[in-house]
Amino acid sequence: MAIENSVIVPAYHERLNIKPLTTRLFAALGNDGSKTTELIFVDDNSKDGSVEEVDALQKQGYNVRIIVRTDERGLSSAVLKGFHGAQGQYLICMDADLQHPPESVPQLFDVLRNHAFVLGTRYAPGVGIDKDWPLYRRVISSGARMMARPLTTASDPMSGFFGLQKKYLLNSDAKEINAQGFKIALDLLVKLPLPRQNAIGEVPFSFGVRTEGESKLSGKVIVQYLQQLQELYVYKFGANNLVLFLFFWTILALYAFYKLMSLVF
Repeated sequence: MAIENSVIVPAYHERLNIKPLTTRLFAALGNDGSKTTELIFVDDNSKDGSVEEVDALQKQGYNVRIIVRTDERGLSSAVLKGFHGAQGQYLICMDADLQHPPESVPQLFDVLRNHAFVLGTRYAPGVGIDKDWPLYRRVISSGARMMARPLTTASDPMSGFFGLQKKYLLNSDAKEINAQGFKIALDLLVKLPLPRQNAIGEVPFSFGVRTEGESKLSGKVIVQYLQQLQELYVYKFGANNLVLFLFFWTILALYAFYKLMSLVF
């Protein structure tokens, strides 16, 4: 059967998560869904046994492959590399750390049939962030979300658990997409030629804690996000818009609070 769906997973030193993510994903897809879905890991040359792990899973019959990049690194560029190299017309991106539940992927694909873009949202009744997530991470996440809200109607524009119909990516100007930005979903929401009506579908999910590997959050990442927001505000509202003045004040306040929380925790 032809591949209709592609799941893209950017990865760096995530070998321990590859097998559980793969087995849980294809179990959730079921027999029929597994026949039309491929799983692609985009690895930034980890050299940690990830390639061998994927090879072993292929031999067990899983439709999984790995793209190893040696010429560049970065989350957003890895996602775009996987999207453009995917066979499916329905694309889902998820993290390798299992904080995005593989069991929610089939529902995201279902919603994507009727929407140009789909987001897994942590901000819906009955779902949320794991109670063991640190307070400072909650504060940073909420602050970053509020700063992005003027850019999109999506309830969780910071989500890394998202998908889109590939045709909208192919119809966009590749030069406009920021492959160096930290939050690629936000960039795509702002810049893709999405339809005006019923463009975004949302699927609630509960955000878990990382079980293996290390978090990528750092002061550098925070700065990268702020730089990305600046570019997106200029892109959408224009360089002379008053909102930029308010935006920069928010940046300073959020960064100062982040440094304070780092000292406390």
